[in-house]
Amino acid sequence: MKKLLLLVLLIALGAGGYYYYQSLKNGPEGALVMAAAAVQSHDMAAFEKYVDVSSVTSHLVDDVAQQGSALASLVPGGGLMMGGALRMLKPALAKAAHKEVERYVETGSLQAAADAAPKHVVNVSLTGLASRVVSADSQFKGIKYSREEGDNAYVGLEVSQPKYDTTMVVEVKLRRLGDHWQMTQITNSGELLRGVARLEKKRLLNQ
Repeated sequence: MKKLLLLVLLIALGAGGYYYYQSLKNGPEGALVMAAAAVQSHDMAAFEKYVDVSSVTSHLVDDVAQQGSALASLVPGGGLMMGGALRMLKPALAKAAHKEVERYVETGSLQAAADAAPKHVVNVSLTGLASRVVSADSQFKGIKYSREEGDNAYVGLEVSQPKYDTTMVVEVKLRRLGDHWQMTQITNSGELLRGVARLEKKRLLNQ
């Protein structure tokens, strides 16, 4: 389970956008810089300092489980992946998602990450879903907003989606850990999936 949405972030930053953050390295944006740099250098240990992979993937499984109608239009057989089925498989899916992220950081390849996911009765790849939101030709556009609320921060990353001639904002949540910040969640993953499902339906109708 990967560019659903941690991978949305990774691909957006991996596309070169992380250089934009160099002047902001002491804030939450700096943690994203360092996470992106770890992806570039294929350093999983460094990546996990700035991204709580277990937290991010656990939230993603919960969010995806609530998007039955969106999954039906984005994933073959997705209509069968309603919340109950996904929740029952949450521990296995979260573990698989962690493995996909690890494989992506180590190789820089979405295909390698997707291939690393074990097959389940309900087969959902976060990397595969994420690639529907941020495609290979997407470009990082910049920071839409950034705000701190005590020891939490929220950063909106704007990326293009050329397939639909639009842009999307991926919101990530970070927490302060001593002298640095760590990403814990993609807060609008469900909204992004629903948006892509609507755009894909519109595109198919207009063909």
